[in-house]
Amino acid sequence: MKRIKAAVLAGLLLTGTALLNSALAQQKDNTLTRKEKKQGWQLLFDGTTANAWNTFNKPDLGSAWNVENGTLHFIGKGSKEGRGDAVTREVFGDFELQLEWKISPNGNSGVMFLVQEDPKYSRTYHTGPEMQVLDNNGHPDAKIITHRAGDLYDLITSSPENVKPAGEWNAIRIKLKDARLEFWQNGAKVISTTLWDESWNKLVAGSKFKSMEDFGRFRSGRIALQDHGDEVWYKNIKIRRL
Repeated sequence: MKRIKAAVLAGLLLTGTALLNSALAQQKDNTLTRKEKKQGWQLLFDGTTANAWNTFNKPDLGSAWNVENGTLHFIGKGSKEGRGDAVTREVFGDFELQLEWKISPNGNSGVMFLVQEDPKYSRTYHTGPEMQVLDNNGHPDAKIITHRAGDLYDLITSSPENVKPAGEWNAIRIKLKDARLEFWQNGAKVISTTLWDESWNKLVAGSKFKSMEDFGRFRSGRIALQDHGDEVWYKNIKIRRL
């Protein structure tokens, strides 16, 4: 009898665990859990509207970005109008950002932060560092060691290299706290560095950003999703202030 009771109890525990794991796995895209809300997370995209975004240096989000099947989709070279990087309407200082991205074959995009929106800057990358989004197997930029997916673009190469192929979703996290910057990709920390110290200044001086005097200087700014001309999808975009 004791063996039967033990077996039944074990079966109930396994069933309960399976149900819990199933519930967690089935959390709807572009939503926050009760725990995330308590931790201060906010959605930057709810899956149905893109009200939190505008095109860089413009009042509204251009037509090249659209909401499609719960994703924020940049339609790529097929659009001649409504082009430009998407930037958040809100400004963030220390933050933790999470999102998922999927790139088209041979595609290129990026996630930038600390971006300054001002007419004197014609591009988001004139001020904002970038976590690279790339098809490493097809885009020519992948031949450059600091231009691959997960890299701090043109500054530090990511390790381990764990990006998924074009057409598959990649989960990333960018955390900036007290000048300490961390990139996570598909569950692994791939970048860890410090901003605004002498080492940072040397990195910038040895990069393509050396002639951009305001690059990486600001302590707060906007999040940007790059229009690099290639089709790309983003979802589950959430952020919290630290």
